[in-house]
Order: sequence, then C-alpha cells, then structure tokens
Amino acid sequence: QVQLVESGGGLVQAGGSLRLSCVASGSIFSPNAMGWYRQAPGKQRELVARITSGGMRNYADSVKGRFTISRDGAKNTVYLQMNSLKPEDTAVYYCNLGVMSNNYWGQGTQITVSS
Repeated sequence: QVQLVESGGGLVQAGGSLRLSCVASGSIFSPNAMGWYRQAPGKQRELVARITSGGMRNYADSVKGRFTISRDGAKNTVYLQMNSLKPEDTAVYYCNLGVMSNNYWGQGTQITVSS
C-alpha cells in the first residue's frame, strides 16, 4: 500500500513563497513520476509540476519561472518551491505518484494567496 503525506501549505501574501513537501511510503517501484496537481473551487484538477525518477521535469505554463520541483530519491520525497505567488495560485494542492498503471494521491493541502 502506497501512502503520500503532504506538508507545507498555508496562507501567504502575494509575492511570497512557500515550500511543499510530500513523502511517499510503501512499495514504490521505478520508473515512476511524482508531481503536484491543484484544484481551485469550481475548477478541474490540473497539473502544476511533475518530475520523473530519471529527473525529467515539466511544468504548467502558468507556473514556469516561479515554481521549482525537485525530489530526493533516497527519501521518496518530492518538493515544490513556490515563489512569487499570486492570488490565482490559491487552490488545494495534491501530491501524486504515478507508477506502472497506478496513480496515488495525497490528502491535499490548502494554499491561499492573499492580494
């Protein structure tokens, strides 16, 4: 059984920074990909950033240049450094692990950016 536990959400003013962490535990095989998705009220869940076990990264256009995803393979942990936050970044952020044909999700962490 795979579990994902997120931390680091909260309230921040526009222009501020936050760092999210997600620790995966259980039977985790490689290759895999870990990433962050977000869902704002009334909107669909969308990809924010993703990184494979080989180190390939991709980002949503809306966060390029502001967010950085990284991972520590030894700790099965993925990070999302978020800088220059905007009110439109307000959402619940979910950690995701994709391995083989399975997708696993964290419980979500709220990020609120005030203007």
